[in-house]
Amino acid sequence: MQTVDAAGLPIGDDAPPRIMGVLNVSRESPYDPSVFDESGPAARYVDEELVGEGADIVDIGLESANKRFEVLSAEEELDRLDTAVETIASVSGDAVFSIETRYHEVAEEALSRGFDMVNDICGFADPEMPRVCEDYDVAVVKMASPPDLERPGAVERVDDIYDALCRGGLTDKTIVDPAFGGWSEEKTLADDRETFSRLREFRAIGQPILVSINRKNFLRQLAGRSTEEALPVSLAATSMAVERGAHVIRTHDVAETRDAALVGDAFSRERVRDPDAGATELDVTTVGEARRHLAGVDERSSEARGSGRDRAAEHAVSRLVAVEGLSASARERLTGAVDDTPVVAVSAGGTVLLGGPVAHLRSLPESLSESSELARALDRLRDLQ
Repeated sequence: MQTVDAAGLPIGDDAPPRIMGVLNVSRESPYDPSVFDESGPAARYVDEELVGEGADIVDIGLESANKRFEVLSAEEELDRLDTAVETIASVSGDAVFSIETRYHEVAEEALSRGFDMVNDICGFADPEMPRVCEDYDVAVVKMASPPDLERPGAVERVDDIYDALCRGGLTDKTIVDPAFGGWSEEKTLADDRETFSRLREFRAIGQPILVSINRKNFLRQLAGRSTEEALPVSLAATSMAVERGAHVIRTHDVAETRDAALVGDAFSRERVRDPDAGATELDVTTVGEARRHLAGVDERSSEARGSGRDRAAEHAVSRLVAVEGLSASARERLTGAVDDTPVVAVSAGGTVLLGGPVAHLRSLPESLSESSELARALDRLRDLQ
């Protein structure tokens, strides 16, 4: 996992979770508390409500990315940049300042006038954006998006989101954002929930991950909450996101989100790591996550391609399963059936504990199909993920 230096702020596995607070100088932005059109009040908001509450990064937006509004041109964004520049010049607190834009011209002008990093909501749809960020040696957030400057985040399927983040390459200082939220009419709440459940897969890209889930619809619907009532579900999801590998949380609720992120970080599983030796235990809990990491070596190793990759993933992930209520003869038959396999079977009372690679556990129902009692008990092993 790459550690990204954002103007001296390390972002990655070796750093604590970072909080990105939000400021908008876009009149059409829907979240009123963060919207300003004058630099003085905006700077006070940054000092008191963002940096003062624990934000490491302040992301300043020049226009709303809401699909209901017309997209501003680069020239129109540049017309609003003065307010943003005046704001960061007036802030007394210490933070990394990020400009949210889709245009390389806007990014370059902002970086030349004091901004520290870029949040590209169109994911390098402007092919000059990576060059600008490399020229200025700055961190850049790449949000999953079609290669279209007018369609930020309009990607639905998780596999397509992953491909969109990889499309067009990455700089050494890229942070990836899978783009939660209603960026397109086709994207459903179920799509967002699947993306969140598969968040660890994005670690296979090898770059830090940013998530923006603050009060999102896919969380609010679960609890039946309005936007105003949705802070608790956002905080619960924040802890889970950090535990699943997110490094930056973008939010309007800085103080509360910071606390939730620290809880998620404190209870994340410790992985074996020796950066000096180049050895790192990957954060893999499912076959799908293992398959995603193995896919990264496809072009370098024919052994990891196609069905070989699937078999390798199924052998890389292990499970421990309790099978209860078996008769004595069934328990004896089951423990004997795994003798020549990597599966370990331990019988205790009426329960058999089976532990081993998913590939071998999945095959047990077929190998014992002539026993109706075992076939019924083991049938669900085929569904192990």
